[in-house]
Amino acid sequence: MVKVKVHVTLKEGVLDPQGKAVEKALQAKDFHGVSDMRIGKYMEFTLESSQVERQVEEMCEQLLANPVIEDYRYELEEVVTS
Repeated sequence: MVKVKVHVTLKEGVLDPQGKAVEKALQAKDFHGVSDMRIGKYMEFTLESSQVERQVEEMCEQLLANPVIEDYRYELEEVVTS
C-alpha cells in the first residue's frame, strides 16, 4: 500500500483571483512583503495497486487536476504495516 500526496497549482500565467485576494488581505493585516500569492489544492490518499504511478497519473489527468490550466505533482510514500 502506498500513501499518495498530490499537489495541484494553477499554471504560470493563469490568473489566480483567490490568491490575489488572500495576498491583499494579508497586507491589510500588516503582513508586508507578501507577493505572488498562489492558491492550490492538496490531496492525500492511500492506494493499493501494482501500477501506482500509472494510476495516479490517470487520476490527475482525468479528475484531480484540470491539465489545461493546472499543473500537478505527487509524492509516493510506502505505508509500513506491522
